[in-house]
Parts: sequence; structure tokens; C-alpha cells
Amino acid sequence: MTSHVALIRGINVGGKNPVPMARLREVLAARGAPARTYIQSGNVLLDTPALDEAGVADLMVAVLAEEFDVETIVVAVSAATMRAAVDDAPEGFGAEPGTYHSDVAFLRPGVDAVEALGEFSMREGVDAGWAGEGVVYFRRLSAQRTKSRMSRVMSRPVYQDMTIRNWATTTRLVAMLDEG
Repeated sequence: MTSHVALIRGINVGGKNPVPMARLREVLAARGAPARTYIQSGNVLLDTPALDEAGVADLMVAVLAEEFDVETIVVAVSAATMRAAVDDAPEGFGAEPGTYHSDVAFLRPGVDAVEALGEFSMREGVDAGWAGEGVVYFRRLSAQRTKSRMSRVMSRPVYQDMTIRNWATTTRLVAMLDEG
């Protein structure tokens, strides 16, 4: 039974921080944490019921450093939290992928979503955001995405406590949780 999802930031992007997913699964299984992965961008579903979110994040950070020489941000969430991120999304969020780019910023435990939302710069008529439980939902008008201010959050200290996934990836991870 999948208990957690680890969201790794900044791996396998443009040839930087390479982490082969098959090898990552092998290493995690050898450490008693059977895992499945989704795409190459660092989405790991783990069977680690004895660990909490901090323990899963610590495990992932250690594995990445020791086995792949990669130091990066890992946000781990429980399976229940991942499901809630989809179930509790604002009404209609992600429903118009041709009109809006929709993303979810997953926050480390203890980070206040309302405060984190305040760190996202919003451009009226282009950007919209909502605070959720442990997440920030962010949407930008596709036709004007170059005018979006979403990327400004990367220069803020709170960025060290989050990782962002698009809505399609977020919903696919929940579907994978439901598949077992």
C-alpha cells in the first residue's frame, strides 16, 4: 500500500542532476521502501507506513546524496494529503487546460499556505492563486503566460520549502495511488 509521495525538485532537467528512475527504485527497495515512479521529473510513490513526511523526505535526501551525488529539495506528502490536494482544489481548477496553465505548489509540513500564497506575485488578469491545506494552487492564463509573475516565487525564501507540479501530474499521481 502506497503511504507517501515524494516530490523531488530539479532532477533530470536539461541533463542536470541525473537520477535514473529504475536505479532509484532499486535503491529504495533495498532500503525497505518499495517505490513506483512517474515520469523522470522526480515523482516517487513509496510504501513507507512507518515513516512520517519528514522521515520520507530525509530518506529521499539521503538516497539522492549518497547514491546519485544530488542535493536538492524533496517535499514528501502522505497519500491522504496528495488525494486532498486534488479533492479540495478550488472549483473548476484544472478543468480548462486549453485556457489556463494550472499548478500546485506542495509545501513542506509546517509551512503556512496563506503566507506562502502571499509570496506569489500576481498579475491581475493573468494570474490567480488559492491557499489550500499544505498547498498553493496557482493558475495563469495560457495566452498571456509570458506576462505571468509565477516565476518570481523562485527568488523568495519560501521557495526552499516547496516544489511545484502541474495539474496533470498531480491528478495522475492520485490516480496511481488509487491503482495501488
